[in-house]
Amino acid sequence: MRVLAALSGGVDSAVAAARAVDAGHDVTGVHMALSRNRDLHRNGSRGCCSIEDANDARRAADLLGIPYYVWDLSDEFHDTVVADFLSEYEAGRTPNPCVRCNEHIKFDTLLERASALGFDAVVTGHYARIDIRDDGVRELHRAADPAKDQSYVLAVMGPDKLERAMFPLGSVGSKSEVRAEAAARGLGVSNKPDSYDICFVADGDTKGFLERALGERPGEIVDQDGAVVGAHTGAYSYTVGQRKGLGLGNPAADGRPRYVTGIDTVRNVVMVGPETLLSVSTLVGEQVVWLAPDVGADEPVSCEAQVRAHGEPVPATVVREGDRIVVQLEQPMRGVAAGQSLVVYSGSRVLGQATLNR
Repeated sequence: MRVLAALSGGVDSAVAAARAVDAGHDVTGVHMALSRNRDLHRNGSRGCCSIEDANDARRAADLLGIPYYVWDLSDEFHDTVVADFLSEYEAGRTPNPCVRCNEHIKFDTLLERASALGFDAVVTGHYARIDIRDDGVRELHRAADPAKDQSYVLAVMGPDKLERAMFPLGSVGSKSEVRAEAAARGLGVSNKPDSYDICFVADGDTKGFLERALGERPGEIVDQDGAVVGAHTGAYSYTVGQRKGLGLGNPAADGRPRYVTGIDTVRNVVMVGPETLLSVSTLVGEQVVWLAPDVGADEPVSCEAQVRAHGEPVPATVVREGDRIVVQLEQPMRGVAAGQSLVVYSGSRVLGQATLNR
């Protein structure tokens, strides 16, 4: 097959491309330039799309003997991922930009361009498994290494894109195996630090990033009785379940910690209260992406629900109701926020994904 290997400049994508070459595919490497300021340099594990990343990707392609191109997708990235991130926080929601990047950039724009150029599939260094059943149905599963599993952020891709995706690292037992393989192949990125946090917030200061983009909007922090207990400079910089950084001058009457329990962007008010107010037993998700065509649409299905990339899955029951899903949890979840990605699993298999509207 003719496959397009997405080369980020990291060790995972380089080894994934190498495995695609070993499998006999006709591989072409492409580096997606997502930052509008690529003259910046990486700060350890933070940041992305730096000049070092592009150079590392080129060196990997040269070593593998495959063609290499750089695609400037910075406008698409800003207009979809970054703009969505800002608008969601401005609306008092908590988005996951990695989910949106996989949806709009890595498995939308990239696949669209790949198809137009005659490529059969896209190869990435994501940690997830694709199982093809005897009846031809493709299933998305958790990676063999639970510590690196990325099926949560990939669930949004949908069945059509899953048909044209390849994840060669899904069966790898650990990241150390990937680094050892990279070193054995002579890939210079074998010891390169993993990227983490939000890639376009290179200094890790999300609150500062939001304040610079959205400006200060002073308002009140109130408790569950409506009494003013503090002030904020922008409700958008808080998230449900947050405990630290609230700046409350007076402790609660019972002396217990207070958490963010709600955000009202219309009144520009942040609500706080005891931990007990954070527990929920029902989750409702909209903008559903369903990856299991063989699983019933209207009948309750046993599953495990997950609302954070590295959160613990909770046993539950899911029902599809038109363009939304309703999940009843067997045990309450704490600190669930609107805008988070809800992914439901059956064992290791991804059933579907939706955006919480709590």
